[in-house]
Amino acid sequence: MNNIDPIHRYRKGARGQDKEPRQRQKPKLGAVAKQVAQQYRRDTLSPVMVSGVMRLIEFAVLLLAGLQLYAGHVGLTTHLFVQYPLIIVGVALVAVLLLELSDCYQMSALRSPLSQVGRIFTIWSGTFALLTVALFFLKISSEFSRFWLGTWYVSGLLLIMVLRLAAAHLFRRWARNGRIERRAVIVGGGKNAESLIRAIEQQPYNDIRICGIFDDRDDTRSPPVVAGYPKLGTVAELIEFARIARIDMMIVSLPITAEARVLALLRQLWVLPIDIRLSAHSNHLHFRPRAYSYIGSVPMLDIFDRPINDWDKVAKRAFDIVFSLIGIAVFSPVMLATAIAIKLDSKGPVLFKQRRHGFNNEEIEVYKFRSMYADQCDPTARKAVTKGDPRVTRVGRFIRRTSIDELPQFFNALFGSLSLVGPRPHAVAAEAHNRLFDEVVDGYFARHRVKPGVTGWAQINGWRGELDTEEKIRKRTEYDLYYIENWSLLFDLKILFLTPIRLLDTENAY
Repeated sequence: MNNIDPIHRYRKGARGQDKEPRQRQKPKLGAVAKQVAQQYRRDTLSPVMVSGVMRLIEFAVLLLAGLQLYAGHVGLTTHLFVQYPLIIVGVALVAVLLLELSDCYQMSALRSPLSQVGRIFTIWSGTFALLTVALFFLKISSEFSRFWLGTWYVSGLLLIMVLRLAAAHLFRRWARNGRIERRAVIVGGGKNAESLIRAIEQQPYNDIRICGIFDDRDDTRSPPVVAGYPKLGTVAELIEFARIARIDMMIVSLPITAEARVLALLRQLWVLPIDIRLSAHSNHLHFRPRAYSYIGSVPMLDIFDRPINDWDKVAKRAFDIVFSLIGIAVFSPVMLATAIAIKLDSKGPVLFKQRRHGFNNEEIEVYKFRSMYADQCDPTARKAVTKGDPRVTRVGRFIRRTSIDELPQFFNALFGSLSLVGPRPHAVAAEAHNRLFDEVVDGYFARHRVKPGVTGWAQINGWRGELDTEEKIRKRTEYDLYYIENWSLLFDLKILFLTPIRLLDTENAY
């Protein structure tokens, strides 16, 4: 996230202010907006992920081609059995790196491979020229098979072109079917929005699909249709729209000089797990080129980036799977003993299921060991568990104090509804002093920009257990937002390994 000071201060102030109790009603989407949102419920393939996978595939193809020719022609018994594989790996890696530096993995290049033939030929030939020069100066060129080298050069070039032609056909079909695109909504109507839309549509190999326009102004100031796209509702309705549709980007089409209005919009919209861009297309105020990102040649100012996206998302999911399996294996005796103790202590099921807020404010079902009497369980968590609560069983008091009741959530993390590390999910009807949590903290739902976790930064800093005061809710939200804005795999690992130590403090757990 870019550190734009006015926005940061505005957001920080909004999080901490006190508010009078109020009844919040979700704005209702119109019929057209609902229909459009339903069309975009399915996830898309990120262009960044697609081009990244293409790099891996081409590296693997070149590597396997070289190894197969080496095994088939030279043989595995040669005295250079170490040097050949090293050279094959090195050549494949250098070729992919040079293709990357030459922008051959941009979606525009992948969709039109014939226009890249000259560049690919030059890069592959240059890679082999570098290899030949290196072997010559190392005085070992005579020891390597020329037939293997020549055959790998020709076959590698042919394989790259055949692969790219097949991939281009697939990518074009995905683009037509809406499988590979970036979905965007425009905030703000009128001439600014029309100019922006026209500019985006004129970009070659454009992967942006504009889903609609949202604007608080009435139809006299903001037409109901702009450049062929309908106005689907207000900014408040956009939040509900983005809960249904899989939106990637929101572009604010307002002048940078309209600072108060831009900040007011961002205060409402930063809770969404999407990229937020401010259009710089029609602005006369110019920044350094590196301050912009671009859709084709259309400049944008990056306000907020979607947290944990693309390859970071893949890495975090792999982290969750690996450590969840380890956790299940390590704690399986404890879980088995807990299940037996619960059955012996009181009647009812071993597991307790509770509806909680998950990623993008969607409801998920979280597993716990049952710690209350079966007929007094509170799935909505409307009444928080307090110290000495008579609803809690004898075994329940122990497993809650030691957090053993949370162990089944390793399965939630394994199956994907939770992450191992993230903001702790709260029950959908959780309250403090008869006020829902999002009524206490403005911007509370920004916690849901990432998948919730079994443990989190707030918990290891002492903010676990009963949320009986508004200050506790604010502090937990503050730590959760810090985690989101500073996420890394090392940060996750730190939190994961500190969790057992912090669990020794059972003061707020009951």
